[in-house]
Amino acid sequence: MSISNHHDDDALQFVDEDFSITEKQGMGKDWPVLIVDDDPDVHSATTFALRDITILGRGIEFLHAYSGAEARQLLQLRKDIALIFLDVVMEKENTGLEMVKVIREEFGMLEVRIVLRTGQPGYAPELQAIRDYDINDYKTKSELTLTRLVTTLTTAIRSYDQLATISASRRGLRMIVDSATDLFGRRGLENFAAGVLTQISALVRLSPEGLIAAKAETAPHHTHVDDEPVIVGAAGKFRDWINHPLHDLQDKKIANALRQCLEQRRNIIDESCTTLFFSTSAERDIAVYLNTGEPLTAMDTQMLEVFCTNIAIGFENVDLFQQLNAYAFSDLLCNIPNRTRLLQIIAEQRQTGSAGWTIALVDVDHFSEINDALGHENGDRLLRAVAERLRGGLNKETILARIAADTFAIFGKNDHIDPLQLQHLFDTPFAVSEYFLRVRGTIGLATLDNGQNEQTALQHAHIALNRAKNDLRGRYCYYTAEMETETKSRLTLLHDLRAAIEAQGLELHFQPQIDLHTGKIVGAEALLRWNTPQGMIPPDRFIPLAEYSGLIIDLGEWVLRSACIEAKKWHQNGFPDLRIAINVSMVQFRSPSFVKMVKQALEDIAIDPHLVELEITESVAMEGAIGLENLLNQLRGLGVMLAIDDFGTGFSSLSYLQRLNVDRLKIDRSFVNTLGAADAQTSIAEMIVRLGQNLKLTVIAEGVETEDQAQALRQLGCQEAQGFLYSKALPASQFFNWLKAH
Repeated sequence: MSISNHHDDDALQFVDEDFSITEKQGMGKDWPVLIVDDDPDVHSATTFALRDITILGRGIEFLHAYSGAEARQLLQLRKDIALIFLDVVMEKENTGLEMVKVIREEFGMLEVRIVLRTGQPGYAPELQAIRDYDINDYKTKSELTLTRLVTTLTTAIRSYDQLATISASRRGLRMIVDSATDLFGRRGLENFAAGVLTQISALVRLSPEGLIAAKAETAPHHTHVDDEPVIVGAAGKFRDWINHPLHDLQDKKIANALRQCLEQRRNIIDESCTTLFFSTSAERDIAVYLNTGEPLTAMDTQMLEVFCTNIAIGFENVDLFQQLNAYAFSDLLCNIPNRTRLLQIIAEQRQTGSAGWTIALVDVDHFSEINDALGHENGDRLLRAVAERLRGGLNKETILARIAADTFAIFGKNDHIDPLQLQHLFDTPFAVSEYFLRVRGTIGLATLDNGQNEQTALQHAHIALNRAKNDLRGRYCYYTAEMETETKSRLTLLHDLRAAIEAQGLELHFQPQIDLHTGKIVGAEALLRWNTPQGMIPPDRFIPLAEYSGLIIDLGEWVLRSACIEAKKWHQNGFPDLRIAINVSMVQFRSPSFVKMVKQALEDIAIDPHLVELEITESVAMEGAIGLENLLNQLRGLGVMLAIDDFGTGFSSLSYLQRLNVDRLKIDRSFVNTLGAADAQTSIAEMIVRLGQNLKLTVIAEGVETEDQAQALRQLGCQEAQGFLYSKALPASQFFNWLKAH
């Protein structure tokens, strides 16, 4: 066979040979072979001669370029060329040689095999061409018989296949290593799954398009109660199917492939798609579907197996991260955001403008008492029930979070948060085990403006909540700037109080107590005073602060010891029977070491306990603190006297009062101030005196300022009194002088 072109010396001739070609098997896509030659007859002769050739189970796809310029354009589009038959002489005498450099250096096509062909060897001597240019074979057109052409083609393609395999292996391994950092940096299953799809697609040279399915418990925030797998990752046309169960997928072939992969726990590779199976040590079964369009090569399959081994570990890490994320940003008891996540949400809203939004804090009243009485399990059930009811009463756009043991936060638009509506949610009792608990919620609210950060917003809501608690539980209160000013003032006062206690900057004053009938001095009450450069701070301002902060424990011990030391000086200097009265707060009573502290102080100072009287308010006595009766009996066992202060201001039960082992009732000054006037206050004072007489208790009136008041008390039968009529409270040295003068 002979085909000639315009130049006799550029002829491509195929002589008849006994050559048996292999039939095409149709296994995979054809090998791309580019013919670059300015003679159309060369193109025709080559394609005709090799039209039915099959190499490694694949046929030949011929591409044609008739000049160096056309070859350049085609190579910019096709990087998968296996072999190039390249003519030397085209536009110029060395066009083919110049194209070799373009192919290797400019396009970076190192695996493609280049067979240089020429009909005019003088323009490119064989030894020089092979030495100076990166070509793989050099043939004159006259020597290319059919056998030699097939041999050259087969050798070149086999060489290309080996080089491409090695290159793909290196590229794949490099991608596996490089992708690990990227993938493991993706926090969250959806992001990680999307990254896996992208990396797998790149590994097998496909556009990212596929699905990742997992069992329901693997998917975040799933609501499916059956065992149907859920789509946890998607790319391309499938991206809208994330978090859907497989049975929602419209393409049942894909759904079945994923389901089969998970059920059989193995990779499934067919002609048009690939489904990969992952199993982690946490028993998380995951399947990845790729629309490959054709069977994968052996090298691609090997690369995917290596990749899948690493990615299985990645899914375990993501699962661990999700658990850590849940602990960091979720309240696991109520399955809602926690304080940290709430602050993030508020910060995110601030970026788009926070005006028109409100944060409300809902505190479950008396939760600690319920928790103690019914146990922590029932306390947890109550919190879950409260969270569920609050969530059901809120707009879908409104956020519910739990920021403290018994405090919930609600964040939403102003018109979506109604404090009255929130209070009504507590009207119905909460069913907890066999109990129906009627609890209330105290609410503090703060509206946001664009100048606030998330911490400030939450702080304002806390200030409002504390004000609502102080006013009356079960109420609500909106934050105002005046509240913050008061709070800062209280904090400053608390700081100064702590410093004053450490520097012993407080002192005791003493007010005498008089027998109304004999005029004899029977005792004195120790009263704490705090004098600052700015003036005297009244006790009703700093004592509640001391109680709130816990400073009252140490401060109370100092008062007890100091008062007893001063009283002992009186006893040693001519006043042996003078009683000292000392106020004790509920916080001190609740201290488990209170009785021990009193006993130790009495022993250290060596004072007669019968001359020490501890005063508790009626509200403390009636609060019925756990073990109060037992506590009072222990104190009486030490020998000290006990008195109930401010009597008449509470609602004492007579039967309860009879059980308390006390010695004295103290009439509150509010009933003494109006003695002598024709109103109900006189009858209350008389009632207290008669009650004391019936219970065989001594009655003492405080705040006596006039002789008329003293006379009225004597007529009622009151035994003792104290007040400005006799003396104001005096510092220790002045009081001792007063004693001697009287």
